[in-house]
Amino acid sequence: MSIRIGHGYDVHRLVAERPLIIGGVHIPCPYGLLGYSDADVLVHAVIDSILGAAGLGDIGEHFPESDKRYKDVSSIALLEEVLNKIWVNWKIINIDATIVAQRPTLAPYKKAMAENIAKALCLEPNYVNVKATTEEGLGFTGRSEGIAAHSVCLIIKKDG
Repeated sequence: MSIRIGHGYDVHRLVAERPLIIGGVHIPCPYGLLGYSDADVLVHAVIDSILGAAGLGDIGEHFPESDKRYKDVSSIALLEEVLNKIWVNWKIINIDATIVAQRPTLAPYKKAMAENIAKALCLEPNYVNVKATTEEGLGFTGRSEGIAAHSVCLIIKKDG
């Protein structure tokens, strides 16, 4: 039996006049994350953790900014594409992710984020865990200059 774990990390700068989308959830806020796609920092970290576990590189290799198809694309759609890339050989066991943001407060949205990720990965919601934390005012996230996310993914090789 082959079991693998992958880690993903992503960060995006906060800017005015962009929607704030984290975990596929639109969060009412006067600022959002800057990026080529919808800049969903959580989903990007999850994607990298899955790709890393499967030994398939990183998000930039699969969805390069040079490809116009990915301009403003939903990161949930990218997550579904990643599942299709690994589906034949690997089964996702679970995802555990942490969002690092001083503000806005994310606690009211964590369950919906986990449900969106689970749905995109064809998992039961209890196999995706989303946590949020602050950095007590320290660093770029503590100064509300950006939001970061970490994710780990456990996968198992399918028989056959």
